[in-house]
Amino acid sequence: MEAMHYHRPTSVADAVKLAGQRADDKILAGGQSTLPSMRLGLLAPTGWIDLAGIVELQGVHVEGNSIVIGSMTTHATVAASKDVQSRIPALGHLAGGIGDRQVRNRGTIGGALAHSDPAACYPAAALGLSATIQTDRRKIAADDYFKGLYETALAPGEIITAVHFPVPEKAAYIKFKQPASRFALVGVFVARTAGGVRVAVTGAGPCVFRVEELEDRLAAKFAPESCDGVSVPDSGLNTDMHASAEYRAHLITVLAKRAVASIA
Repeated sequence: MEAMHYHRPTSVADAVKLAGQRADDKILAGGQSTLPSMRLGLLAPTGWIDLAGIVELQGVHVEGNSIVIGSMTTHATVAASKDVQSRIPALGHLAGGIGDRQVRNRGTIGGALAHSDPAACYPAAALGLSATIQTDRRKIAADDYFKGLYETALAPGEIITAVHFPVPEKAAYIKFKQPASRFALVGVFVARTAGGVRVAVTGAGPCVFRVEELEDRLAAKFAPESCDGVSVPDSGLNTDMHASAEYRAHLITVLAKRAVASIA
């Protein structure tokens, strides 16, 4: 067996250089999905490129009418950020409800978005707020970023450096969580933005997605009752031991209505 090696670069440039040297080395962010993936045999890297020592990837700051969050910023830091709490409280609420305290203090926003777990919370915020994912190579609109089950627009070796969240007029996130893991059986992020109303759903399908009928109804009248009568098809939605596709489809409109009620 080949010995596993470990790198801890101190700059994005060094990390990019290392990522281009060995194709089987994996980029390590918070690591909260790494060990479960290895235990399941889904991940068998020959080495690690740990981003934890790159200071430029950490922190939250305001840039114009956006909140910019470094990719190695932990969930706990996002939840505690005064800038996030004052400008996008729904994002702080979402971050504070991820996993348990240990996960929130180790997991990172960049790692969560790169992994793109179908039940993760951050994808709903990114898509719901029309965020921009910045990498070492380019900027990717959230609408173009999420491609499928654990699949994103990231190229091999491409590193997320920051996420830009435009400040919405109003936003809320409600999730129906699996009690043990606190992952979302269904989570719905509703935002009224300068570009219109956006409704992003996580936990229900292979990856996060938008519900156009809810968006159209809420754009016409931003009120809880606008969600009444909207029926989301269950075709293609997730079914597992915790919930059927039909149940998840029903939850989408229920949670969207609750989210709107909390901010309308």
